[in-house]
Amino acid sequence: MQRRELITLLGGTAASWPFAARAQQQPLPVVGYLSFTSPDERPTLLAAFRQGLAEAGFVVGHNVTIEYRSAAGSYGRLPVLAAELAKIPVAVIAATGGEASGLAAKAATSQIPIVFTSGSDAVKGGLVASLNRPGGNVTGVSLLGYELDSKRLQLLHELVPHAVTVGVLLNSKSPAQPNLPEMKAAADANGQRLVILDAQTDADLEATFASLPSRAVDALLVTTNPFFEGRRDHVVALAMRYSVPALYAWREYTVAGGLISYGTSFTESYRQAGLYVGRVLKGEKPSDLPVVQATKFELLVNAKTAKALGLTLPPSILVAADEVIE
Repeated sequence: MQRRELITLLGGTAASWPFAARAQQQPLPVVGYLSFTSPDERPTLLAAFRQGLAEAGFVVGHNVTIEYRSAAGSYGRLPVLAAELAKIPVAVIAATGGEASGLAAKAATSQIPIVFTSGSDAVKGGLVASLNRPGGNVTGVSLLGYELDSKRLQLLHELVPHAVTVGVLLNSKSPAQPNLPEMKAAADANGQRLVILDAQTDADLEATFASLPSRAVDALLVTTNPFFEGRRDHVVALAMRYSVPALYAWREYTVAGGLISYGTSFTESYRQAGLYVGRVLKGEKPSDLPVVQATKFELLVNAKTAKALGLTLPPSILVAADEVIE
């Protein structure tokens, strides 16, 4: 190679370096991850969300970053945290841990796309105008948390047929609530009487469980709520301490030692949310993405817990169970 040609080649290569460096230094898109509880409390859900992102082509630290904001179990902090994410600004907000996160994000911005995970009716809750045509800047995944409560009462009746008085543990501070008239109708058909138990704080939980014997509560339905789910192990321990058969909305309770659970797959819902966030990052509009309705349902029974409570698992439950933990 002639000296002049070599100098020209090196000069051209050197000139291209600044352009390559600038291309590599382009800022990565930022996903705002708004959560009612700390992501550290439920690492499997965060892992499922990141899996969905990866399936859509986005790997954290490689071509996308996540900015986390956790309300640490306080509904009042969600609007402030959502406003922080909107000011950064982020490319999309993943509003997780219940409808309150989605509502806070929606109130904070009408421009930034929002993908929620919610256990309540997204239309009745004011998150979207329609499941098929969400409209605006919001879409997400519905976990069908409250919609299955009547079915849960029936399962509780099969498991504990002698239970006449059933406690319904809820958090009245939550913006979404169980459909109590529908639940009462289902309870009447089963010959059950419902007692509403409200717990908003850790002290409330202790006092509520301590009151079960005096209220003659025979069995307990723990409704879906991020406050309870952030204290899953404690709720399960309280049910065992007071020897009350309890049915939960999510499998994580049963794995932690709870008696029985029936609901959709939490991890699958978060994976779907990650997929939707990825699709939005690629340019799709939330208004064009129908709300995902969970279709996978799981019935788990903990045989060891049943034995500790002196319960015999009926054949109907054992046959229907997707998993029996021995």
